[in-house]
Amino acid sequence: MTDFTLWDIVRNLLFALRWTVLLSLVSFVGGGVIGLLVLFARIAKRRFARLPAKLYIELFQGTPLLMQLFLVFFGLGLFGISVPAWLAAGVALVLWTAAFLGEIWRGCVEAIAKGQWEASASLGMSRLEQMRHVILPQALRIAVPPTVGFSVQVVKGTALTSIIGFIELTKAGTIITNATFQPFTVYGLVALFYFALCWPLSLTSRLLERKLHVSHRHH
Repeated sequence: MTDFTLWDIVRNLLFALRWTVLLSLVSFVGGGVIGLLVLFARIAKRRFARLPAKLYIELFQGTPLLMQLFLVFFGLGLFGISVPAWLAAGVALVLWTAAFLGEIWRGCVEAIAKGQWEASASLGMSRLEQMRHVILPQALRIAVPPTVGFSVQVVKGTALTSIIGFIELTKAGTIITNATFQPFTVYGLVALFYFALCWPLSLTSRLLERKLHVSHRHH
């Protein structure tokens, strides 16, 4: 058995924590870009645009993230394409995040009164101009708290990527536990690091929700 000090364990976990943070950021930003496209497709007037977006959301919300990771990681291998664990993790999480953000944002857009659409249409605005100048600025106020709140789920979702061999915080914890035989210490620290990432996001989401709600009432 290798002698590990507490600092050795913490240092190795901190190194893996960087990958958890990076994967979370890539997933959230990439998912946000695709989620915006999904949003526009979901609220489009044409059925041929709405239907694929709806099916996409139902597919990714209706199946476990773990299964999606397996399909990306092993599925492409059937076509002779070797997929590194980090790439499979990033692709699966981006697509999963996009489905949820697209639906969250659709709900926020649909919460805007129909009178806003009618008023902007009467000014001769195109649908894209309506979204850009009238609807999205108002929907953004509603969308910020649930969007920040969902980022917590993205961080937690990165833990599942350890199953396909991506060495993030959870996987590093398993490796260190096997080397040190100190599961309580190692996993206790892993949980502490996840809490340090997620709690500020949860707190921010609640504060924004309260602040924006009060601001909305004053308006």
